Amino acid sequence: MLIPSKLSRPVRLDNTVVRDRLLAKLSSAKNYRLVLVTSPAGYGKTTLVAQWAASQPHLGWFSLDEGDNQPERFASYLIAAIQQATGKHCVTTEMMVQKRQYASLISLFGQLFIELAECQHAFKLVIDDYHLITNPVIHDAMRFFLRHQPDNLTLVVLSRNLPQLGIANLRVRDQLLEVGSHQLAFTQRETKQFFDCRLSSPLDEQESYQICEDVAGWVTALQLIALSARQKNTATQHSARRLAGINASHLSDYLVDEVLDTVTPATRLFLLKTSLLRSMNDALIVRVTGEENGQMWLEDLERQGLFIQRMDDDGEWFNYHPLFGNFLRQRCQWEMATELPAIHRAAAEGWMAQGYPAEAIHHGVAAGDTALLRDILHQHAWDLFNQSELALLEESLNALPWAVLLDNPRLLLLKAWLMQSQHRFQEVNTLLARAEEEMTREPDESLHGEFNALRAQVAINAGNPEEAERLAMLALETLPFSSFYGRIVATSVHGEVLHCKGELNHSLALMQQTEQMAQVNEVWHYVLWSQIQQSEILFAQGFLQSAWEIQEKAFQLIQAQHLEQLPLHEFLLRIRSQLLWAWARLDESEAAARQGMDVLVNYQPQQQLQCLSLVIQNSLARGDLDNARGLLNRLENLLGNGSYHIDWVSNADKVRVIYWQMNNDKQAAENWLRQTPRPATVSNHFLQSQWRNIARAQILLEEFGTAETILEELNENARRLHLMSDLNRNLLLLNQLYWQADRKSDALQVLVEALSLANRTGFISHFVIEGEPMAQQLRQLIQLATLPELEQHRAQRILKEINQHHRHKFAHFDESFVHRLLNHPDVPELIRTSPLTQREWQVLGLIYSGYSNDQIAGELDVAATTIKTHIRNLYQKMGVAHRREAVQQAQELLKMMGYGV
Repeated sequence: MLIPSKLSRPVRLDNTVVRDRLLAKLSSAKNYRLVLVTSPAGYGKTTLVAQWAASQPHLGWFSLDEGDNQPERFASYLIAAIQQATGKHCVTTEMMVQKRQYASLISLFGQLFIELAECQHAFKLVIDDYHLITNPVIHDAMRFFLRHQPDNLTLVVLSRNLPQLGIANLRVRDQLLEVGSHQLAFTQRETKQFFDCRLSSPLDEQESYQICEDVAGWVTALQLIALSARQKNTATQHSARRLAGINASHLSDYLVDEVLDTVTPATRLFLLKTSLLRSMNDALIVRVTGEENGQMWLEDLERQGLFIQRMDDDGEWFNYHPLFGNFLRQRCQWEMATELPAIHRAAAEGWMAQGYPAEAIHHGVAAGDTALLRDILHQHAWDLFNQSELALLEESLNALPWAVLLDNPRLLLLKAWLMQSQHRFQEVNTLLARAEEEMTREPDESLHGEFNALRAQVAINAGNPEEAERLAMLALETLPFSSFYGRIVATSVHGEVLHCKGELNHSLALMQQTEQMAQVNEVWHYVLWSQIQQSEILFAQGFLQSAWEIQEKAFQLIQAQHLEQLPLHEFLLRIRSQLLWAWARLDESEAAARQGMDVLVNYQPQQQLQCLSLVIQNSLARGDLDNARGLLNRLENLLGNGSYHIDWVSNADKVRVIYWQMNNDKQAAENWLRQTPRPATVSNHFLQSQWRNIARAQILLEEFGTAETILEELNENARRLHLMSDLNRNLLLLNQLYWQADRKSDALQVLVEALSLANRTGFISHFVIEGEPMAQQLRQLIQLATLPELEQHRAQRILKEINQHHRHKFAHFDESFVHRLLNHPDVPELIRTSPLTQREWQVLGLIYSGYSNDQIAGELDVAATTIKTHIRNLYQKMGVAHRREAVQQAQELLKMMGYGV
């Protein structure tokens, strides 16, 4: 729940001097990307901008306080202010903020700018008191904001110091409008106006000019002089001399003498007590001061000029001038130290009564009242956890003594989940073990179940599936059905364990159950997680179309629940990329992988390893080795600077080994084989993958016997566990082994089986990646015309892809090759005396590459009848009667030129 006053521009007070010269300067604000108003406290920054804002349509205002250093809280108010300015144009971004469904401020702003691009009118956003922001995460995000904000937005920032927003570039490009303390200082004329509005007897012009000079136009000093003159009936010149050149350390003494000591004791007490409120309304004042007429007090202070300002048009919310508020809080701590806990306690109760638990926690911590803090957390902690208020919860839970946590194990459990959410896995187990050992009373079974569900999640994250399964089962045995979150976690972990063990059907059923439970209880990130897991299982089973359909559901969920910036979105994009790659939709595959990298752009670079591997894999499928080489250098750096799950390592190693194979880099493969660990089992897809990497490296090194042993075991387990996609991959690698070992008959037999299995998996790129050796075998099978219709069609499709991406130059029969061929001493006389045209040589190359007539026509962009004419002519010139003879003669010509085919 947002505090309305923080989103309201301050209301202009009566008798405020209208700063015409500065308002004229601000009238051109719409022409700038950033308006920056900076000065020390008390120069009238907020008042000036509030005057300007009063005449501005489409404006949002965000007043910061110390609590806004939390990125989530900052984001909530910032987007709310933009919604004010745009008439609630950014609905999707607002939903993401409310549900905390974004990875970082930068990713949130990326979505915001997509929506703002469709906003038709110009608007302004004011951020007041930006000097209170010290969190570098927010600074980085706001620098991004400034770089990418739309042209119809002007950002106005008010700060006591130069904010860390990287403004130098804006200044150089004339996109920055600056108003500093020198310009904000009152002129002599403005000083005269100021006193004329406030004193019963006007000052003569010379005296007001002298006062302005004495205090260098400092507005707060002028206000103090006027206040002192009214209350003590002293000469204004005396106060001016006292304030001239005053520094911060002496200002407190002045405020005591000239303000606090001049008001009634009741007013003094009221000021000190209410200063602890960062913003206040009548109900809060009643709680904190015990006065029943809080609104009247506030309005009376306003009339006295006691540095209080309205925060909304209705006059419901007020706060103190920052300089005066800081002074009052310091005096309150000195003069009322023993009463502070009670005041903070009353403030916390007041905020709770109005439905603002985050503000209540702030005062609860300051009060040091563990009972109050405990009660607030009992009511609201899990809601705040789901809203990602992690820093606030960390602070408040740390403020509770260990004994209180032991007596309130649900809060202790929350503390452990906080650690888990921050990947502090070892701390989770340490905390829970200590808790169970020291609890004064035996925890109930439900709590034991919650502890075990959390421990199971930690265990699976740490790569310990056996322990994860044990703990998940214990949790499910003890958790009541009402403990839905713990049961969702435990069921999901159990399903993931079974996936690791290769029990795919059982795992799939549990992930479907997890999805149903999470749907009912609207735990959307677990709905998404379970759908991703189902898609992975179906992919492993070879049901790629079913996996695709589950992915479609997951993408719809992301859009409906605004989950675009969750890291799980990257996971979904990654498995979508893998599926598209398998189907040879390379452009779409690479786009999905790069989109996944964008989702993780604000995380550690190591998180992008998987998607980077997929981008490289697409380059390899295209035969673009130069691009792959550059990307592999980046991948090698990431591998050397992180610790990864074996699944991540196997995917990275796969593209490395394939690259070495394509470049015949035996030394790199040998070095890698020497140091890479061998997985203990082959029970799941990522363990199969790493063993396949080892076998591929061994084939490159011509260690055919050991590689064959590995592949036979992989196939046996893949068949037993129904890992059909892995079986398809294994068969293709076994095919390459037989081909390289000159066991051509065995190779073709295995290839036929792989083609048959591909009718289920839809694999294309897994064949294409093997390049020319695969093309040679497919040509033979196509020419034999013994394949069933589906396999024949797939073989032709794969051959076309290989020819498109991996065809060697000789297959083109280009001009250079033909020139050398015709000058070769052994060229047949018929070829020499009746040479083919260049187009006929191209057609012959495509026939040799396995293209059908229609495919040749498409490749050369000519009519099919034209191709038939070319074929008839080249048959006549070569002395052949049909396609098979043409392929054989082309093969003989290539052998004559020294190409192994």
